[in-house]
Amino acid sequence: MNLKPESFAAVVDLFHSISGIKLSEAKRPLVEGRLNRLAQDRGLGSVQAYVEDLLRQRDPAEIVRVVDKLTTNETYFFREPQHFEFLATLLAEHSRAEPFRVWSAASSSGEEAYSIAMLLAEKLGPSGWEVVGTDLSTAMVDTARRAIYPMDRARHMPREYMKRHCLRGSGEYEGSLLVAKALRANVRFEPANLTEPLPKLGSFDVIFLRNVLIYFDPPGKEAIVQRVVPLLKPDGYLFTGHAESLSHLAHGLRTVRTAVYARH
Repeated sequence: MNLKPESFAAVVDLFHSISGIKLSEAKRPLVEGRLNRLAQDRGLGSVQAYVEDLLRQRDPAEIVRVVDKLTTNETYFFREPQHFEFLATLLAEHSRAEPFRVWSAASSSGEEAYSIAMLLAEKLGPSGWEVVGTDLSTAMVDTARRAIYPMDRARHMPREYMKRHCLRGSGEYEGSLLVAKALRANVRFEPANLTEPLPKLGSFDVIFLRNVLIYFDPPGKEAIVQRVVPLLKPDGYLFTGHAESLSHLAHGLRTVRTAVYARH
């Protein structure tokens, strides 16, 4: 059984109140498909029964599971390579007086954060840098901390990076890779909701805020940007997705190139 219109609307409102993301009617098949898997886990006969139970009980743990399921998490290593090329030029100019810090603000399952870490290790060595990854989804944070990925996610990873920073799986882990412990030592992950007050993360030389603003209306985008920008160091850089723009938003940044902004 598919969701009744009022039940779908209630799920959309619940998800929006937590994540700030407004799901359209076009997302109904995705919502029903993902919630159906949760219904099966609970032994319920239909997604409608699951949603009715969810809305009646309002169990915080189950609501977290719903948010985790409905958060889009499609990613891979070294996505949008122009940003990594630009980051490499910044690293070449870095004076090593203090650690170079990068925040992957919507890190999903961790591929972006580990891609950044590999580049920092290549350009700065095994120390003198840190990567922080945050995501709304606690399930994705757990996946990032495990650092095990299907080999297909590494299709754009330079071969030499694979050799130096990853271990190929064997046996039951055939077809997977594990990010090496030495690299993981300088990368940490924690949950954070960009629509709410942020945890204490410190300040950053570079912030990756990619492919997340596209899900928000202009007031939501502006609120997130104004929450994130103060964490940039003076002359720090903010990267957005190439399909995103900060035009018409109050942010106090100057445009450096497409999808790259600098703090004054």
